[in-house]
Amino acid sequence: MMKSYTAIRIALLLAAGVLVSACEKPPITTEQHGFRGTAMVKVSNPRIVAEQAGIHAVPAALPAAPQEGQKASEVYQNVKVLGDVSVAEFTRIMVAMTQWVSPEQGCGYCHNLQNLADDSLYTKVVARRMIQMTQTINSDYKTHVADTGVTCYTCHRGMPVPANVWFAPEPQKHATRMVGSKGGQNTPAESVAYASLPYDPFTPYLSKANTIAVNAKTALPNVRVGSIQATEDTYALMMHMSDGLGVNCTYCHNTRAFSSWETSTPQRVTAWHGIRMSRDLNNTYMEPLTQTFPVHRLGAVGDVAKVNCATCHQGAYKPLYGAPMLKDYMALSAAGALAAMPAAAAPEAPAEPASEMPAEAEKP
Repeated sequence: MMKSYTAIRIALLLAAGVLVSACEKPPITTEQHGFRGTAMVKVSNPRIVAEQAGIHAVPAALPAAPQEGQKASEVYQNVKVLGDVSVAEFTRIMVAMTQWVSPEQGCGYCHNLQNLADDSLYTKVVARRMIQMTQTINSDYKTHVADTGVTCYTCHRGMPVPANVWFAPEPQKHATRMVGSKGGQNTPAESVAYASLPYDPFTPYLSKANTIAVNAKTALPNVRVGSIQATEDTYALMMHMSDGLGVNCTYCHNTRAFSSWETSTPQRVTAWHGIRMSRDLNNTYMEPLTQTFPVHRLGAVGDVAKVNCATCHQGAYKPLYGAPMLKDYMALSAAGALAAMPAAAAPEAPAEPASEMPAEAEKP
């Protein structure tokens, strides 16, 4: 009998150990950033922040290059982007891109070293399009990236393929049989922080333009806002955003009324634009490259890698904790030679009120 009790105690201790191991180890710090009494605090763990410091370290900028002299397109052949910058600046950007994207592979990752004008390597075709995508982000989506902007390093961090991309999942097996469809749920996945929510929150919102909505504003709504499936998909996307930025829900939302724009933080407006930016990048730049990539670079259903919040943020509330790398590579700020020249200081615009919601902001 005593042996049985001992065995039970050991089993309970082991079970308790497993449960405790799933909890986050202290210390935990909190910082209030919203209304008092609403638990609007930023929760962080200094230990985890310190462990992630290397991921968000910013490489030193290369020495500035002269903007004068012949343009790159006048000297080199088949230059379809960045051709209006000086040869010196063009070379500087190429060296930087090699450090950002393919430090081990070198220039040969994108170029035929026997003929730099050759477009036979798919990586060169993709890289050219990615430069245009970077310029679009920095010029057309200041509502999300502001003047901090992005560079190739924001996503790549020294790797040919960014650490955080997504592919469409394979169709669920037996979904049309007696067991039915799980609706993409109850399958632990990193995409939703291992919750039981649908594991593909990206296709509905970062590829398609499904309505992001959870509930109505009245107890007995006359208009249906979101189905149960849409609600679960929305929560799945929110889990991804929270995990991808390393923040909790109150970074954007007021816990008193999650749907209220008037009492949400300014970051919610920034996130609203970020969702639309990611969708546009996936549909305008990534999807059209599907046939350019070799089969081994495609997903299980033959789709191309696409971006989500974690692609840039990688667990930080701001990519690279807000380091302004773009200021040292202004040719990536927009298409055209003028983008590479220092811009004259413009009068500061009045700040946008935090309560002002975007044109479509009836949906969270």
